Amino acid sequence: MKTLAAALLLVGGAAVATTANASAVITNGTVSLGVNDLGQLNYNGVGVQYNATGNDGTVYGCPCEGWGAAIVSSGTAGYANNATGIGGLTLVSFTSTASTAISVSRVGSSLEVTHNYHPIAGTPNLYADDVTIKNLQTVAIAAGDLRYRRVMDWDIAPTAFAEYVTIQGVPAALGIANGSNVYRTDNNGFNDANPLTFSSYGLLNTNFTDAGPRDHGALFDFEFAALDAGAELKFTTYYGAAGTEADADLARRLVDGDASDIDIGLYSYGQASVAGGPTLGIPNTFIFGFNVTGGVFVPPDTGVPEPGSLALAGLGLAGLAAARRRSAK
Repeated sequence: MKTLAAALLLVGGAAVATTANASAVITNGTVSLGVNDLGQLNYNGVGVQYNATGNDGTVYGCPCEGWGAAIVSSGTAGYANNATGIGGLTLVSFTSTASTAISVSRVGSSLEVTHNYHPIAGTPNLYADDVTIKNLQTVAIAAGDLRYRRVMDWDIAPTAFAEYVTIQGVPAALGIANGSNVYRTDNNGFNDANPLTFSSYGLLNTNFTDAGPRDHGALFDFEFAALDAGAELKFTTYYGAAGTEADADLARRLVDGDASDIDIGLYSYGQASVAGGPTLGIPNTFIFGFNVTGGVFVPPDTGVPEPGSLALAGLGLAGLAAARRRSAK
């Protein structure tokens, strides 16, 4: 296991982190990810790679893939994207094996964010990224004040820079006030990873299929219920690839091993501009998605209730129960 921990030194009463890069390329045999120590992808020539074709979905040209977390009211933000910039983050630790990677970082002194990349038993076409956000403050974060972003410029080989992009699962009602964790979606994958910034490529907050071919991608912004001081919330994102769109659709159903329900309800596909690319998804369809049903995050099933707040990106027990009922249909 490769391990990197931030050594915290007290200098004049202030904590200073000393770190070195310990990023890793991990694989489950079907999909490979290049994970940087702060949790963003695109490392050592690998972003999201489909091993059967050797093609990648994010690494070519602009390595525009990243994440960010922010508290809107205070303007506190931390974000990591190899192309558009890194800011506001301190590395706490990075550990990896041949098939897993865990990044822990802090947004100032306000948040601790963990990205845990690992294979899943249900399908080899997807990697899970269990995200945990902890409130390090002594005061609660109000509902709608905490934001999380994931953004990617799809560059789908063999026709990187001219791809077809799909985003589906965007609810009609957006935002916590309307009962949804989904705050904003767009096809501008060149956006900064800072959730406090934004520009649109024209397909804002809408579902669309096979837009293109052009050089674009996907952006997802989320907001959450109130988070108590010291409490955590958890949700899961997924990256992957398959040889056809049908196999990608199946992978979204097989997260829990049961193809009768859809586990990844909010997602983006990136497909090449070749014959059969946007229709059949050949030679590869790249996948990014969230375990979201009806706009509500479904938390990772650990089998152990979390203390403190709900410790998930939910809207309350009633909303979670409703989401699970919808997911089972």
